[in-house]
Amino acid sequence: MRIKNDVPRDVLTMAGVALCVSLGFGIVAPAIPLFATQFGVSATAAGVVVSSFALMRLIFGLVAGRLADRLGGRTSLIIGLAVVAVSSLLAGVAQDYPQLLILRGIGGMGSALFGVASMAIVLNAAGKQLRGQAMSIYRMGFLVGGIIGPAAGGAVLGISLRAPFFLYGGTLALAGVVGLVFLGRDAEKATPSDSDEGDAVPETPAPDRTFGEVLRTREYQAALTTNFAVGLAVFGIRSTVLPLLIVEHLHASPGWVGVAFLVSALVQTALMFPAGKWSDTAGRRPPLVVGSAIAGAGLLMLAFAGSLAMALIAIGLFSAGSAFLGTVPGALVGDVAGKRSGTVLAVFNMASDFGAVIGPVVAGWLVDQGSYTAAFGLGAGVVLLSGVLGMRLRPREASTIR
Repeated sequence: MRIKNDVPRDVLTMAGVALCVSLGFGIVAPAIPLFATQFGVSATAAGVVVSSFALMRLIFGLVAGRLADRLGGRTSLIIGLAVVAVSSLLAGVAQDYPQLLILRGIGGMGSALFGVASMAIVLNAAGKQLRGQAMSIYRMGFLVGGIIGPAAGGAVLGISLRAPFFLYGGTLALAGVVGLVFLGRDAEKATPSDSDEGDAVPETPAPDRTFGEVLRTREYQAALTTNFAVGLAVFGIRSTVLPLLIVEHLHASPGWVGVAFLVSALVQTALMFPAGKWSDTAGRRPPLVVGSAIAGAGLLMLAFAGSLAMALIAIGLFSAGSAFLGTVPGALVGDVAGKRSGTVLAVFNMASDFGAVIGPVVAGWLVDQGSYTAAFGLGAGVVLLSGVLGMRLRPREASTIR
């Protein structure tokens, strides 16, 4: 994998920011439900604390989009990171369950603002002909942090259930410093750029569209559906049902759950940049359709997995497809978003958040009914639907990027 030397500095900076954020989240995530139960609440109440973060991201999404338009990308990024960092530090000294719940919700609000601002910065930094590669580099930062974080988190948990919250706050502060020091002036813009980058073919600038006009485009519809599918299948069904499938259905040891997630992260990391480059050279449609088909096939294999080996092969296949689904939708949004695109980016992020909120609930209910097949089948259906919408995209000639 070779990353071109003309990738904008702001994109590489945002990959570093993403690495810091994901590293910290990987450390704190296992501690959240365990810390909540220390206040004498049920497992369900502990789960509410976990869900409150994503739920507040969803609720606050539109407000975050408007704020990003008003404040600019860089300022919104720093404010969002600061809100999550401070709320995490305070959560580490929470004295009761309500305090922890409220602080995690506030963190979700900051995360919503960070999410909109970070996408705006990445899309603004890269012209249309580098947009897929820019999104892939940015997403790779999250993936690498997601590999390192949980391993470090396990060691920290052995020291204290409060310590992960302080470390998370520290990594978020580091992310803010990286953004302040290395982001350029253009990062203050909240509008995706259509400028010529490197040896890309010059493109006509995106018109100044209303949100309704963007919503009616095939590109945005495909992006929304795909991002919802990613939230539902990756953050919802995979994270919830896969551990249960391995331990309770296939009767493997819990250690294999970690192996499965490691395989998933490594496969996605290896394929993320090639997927982004393909979308820049061949257009958005081919990688979106192919990625949806591969990811859907992997989920269908999981639905009928009768052995641990088959499950691991299936998760590798699903993750290969997910590499494409993690890069193309963001590039599509950048292609059609006009000026003051905060709302467009916010709704795009909200689609994934909505999938992540309802995915565990619906999949968990299906598993309770005794059907792992139905749970993974649901994810496969939604992922394949995104591929169908991807087929409606207009084909375009490959650019001159090599």
